[in-house]
Amino acid sequence: MTTTLAHQFVSANEIRNRFSRLMSDMYRTEVPQYGTLVDLVNSTNAEILQKNAALRLQLAQNKEIDRLSVERHGAIRLGTAAELFDMRRIFAVMGMHPVGYYDLTVAGVPVHSTCFRPVDEAALAVNPFRVFTSLLRLELINDPALRAQAADILAKRRIFTHRALELVALCEAEGGLSNEEATEFVTEVRETFRWHSEATVSHNTYQALLQAHRLVADVVCFKGPHINHLTPRSLDIDTVQIHMPAHGMNPKEVIEGPPARRIPILLRQTSFKALSETITFQNEAGSNHTGSHTARFGEVEQRGAALTPKGRALYDQLLHNVRTMEGKGNDNNATAQYEWQLKKAFATFPDDLHSLRTQGLAYFRYQLTHQGVAMAGNVHDVSDMDLLIQAGLVMFTPIVYEDFLPVSAAGIFQSNLGSNEQRHYDGNAAKHDFEQALGAAVLDEFALYEQLQQASMDAVRHALQRAPDGH
Repeated sequence: MTTTLAHQFVSANEIRNRFSRLMSDMYRTEVPQYGTLVDLVNSTNAEILQKNAALRLQLAQNKEIDRLSVERHGAIRLGTAAELFDMRRIFAVMGMHPVGYYDLTVAGVPVHSTCFRPVDEAALAVNPFRVFTSLLRLELINDPALRAQAADILAKRRIFTHRALELVALCEAEGGLSNEEATEFVTEVRETFRWHSEATVSHNTYQALLQAHRLVADVVCFKGPHINHLTPRSLDIDTVQIHMPAHGMNPKEVIEGPPARRIPILLRQTSFKALSETITFQNEAGSNHTGSHTARFGEVEQRGAALTPKGRALYDQLLHNVRTMEGKGNDNNATAQYEWQLKKAFATFPDDLHSLRTQGLAYFRYQLTHQGVAMAGNVHDVSDMDLLIQAGLVMFTPIVYEDFLPVSAAGIFQSNLGSNEQRHYDGNAAKHDFEQALGAAVLDEFALYEQLQQASMDAVRHALQRAPDGH
């Protein structure tokens, strides 16, 4: 048992920082096009910040400038409840907690998911690394024999190294890890996310699971849940989408999420299409069979304002209206038509900060203006935030959306599974079952944004009532 003192522990934020850098370096090596994508996003962001002083100031005020270059999200797909349970423990060491429940069956993908991420403002400012983590729903495989075979295959694999789980247990028992232990921990955990070009099943079994659903084959047929993409954050996803082909990348046809807006909301995502990679299969007779598998790709995202339940309901309704229109497809004309329909439908969604705030559609962070700082201690009635804003004492900026959108996630999944297939399942949320497997309740993302907003309002009111010398 280690006798490390608490003050010698490496912070969870630093462990997360180390892990995200290791993951990015590993994925650059495994998928060189990801490195090209990161370079394109970084150069685009630099141009935007140089041209847009107001955006640069807003990002600086919200402590987003420093985190922009390190910001990533990844995605993994797990096969069993036990894998999900231990993955939660591993992410907890990095200060990442399960936020939100996503039922992707409504979009034809047989998984349900959560997002592991930091939740408090200080941790998000250091590194908002997120991993969208899905659990396969074997009950949605119609063939009972195939379902049983998949369950048996998954039950035999071990996706974490023995040492990784030892270090998790050590952290849980002692409250942290030393510098040496933290370095060993991130190295050991990285092995879980590494690509394996050898399948654990025969080619015939792979093909049978592929017919059930391509994502089922991706989860079941390999040693571990190779990370299938990493995602840098762009300030102008449309420009990145346009320039991908010139950099050797084949982008998906449409950007998932809301249309381009003056005030970005929620999350927009696109990707270059997944690579077809050579796989070695072990056949029943003991011989090898060479085939291919399509899973890994590079994604880019643009994040906007977090919406309130009222704003999210409006977004969901407008998106539903667009997706039920005729004419969406994968050829260029259909893509243009879909984008036009999307923009037309979202014309009814307010696109200015004043309306978003006064109509209660988005969450905001409140801060004192220069005038407000000068008036500190001389404002007695701070109850009405609208009046404080009108008086020029308080300003507000949108709180960035840190989470995901199930329809968008499913759209990315579908476009990168090597097929245009669209399976249909009845909406079948099973949050209770997911949380049982997780071993914890998922956090409510709306409550987290509400807390951030309220904390900023409380801080502003307190500052206005306090004299500059603190009395």
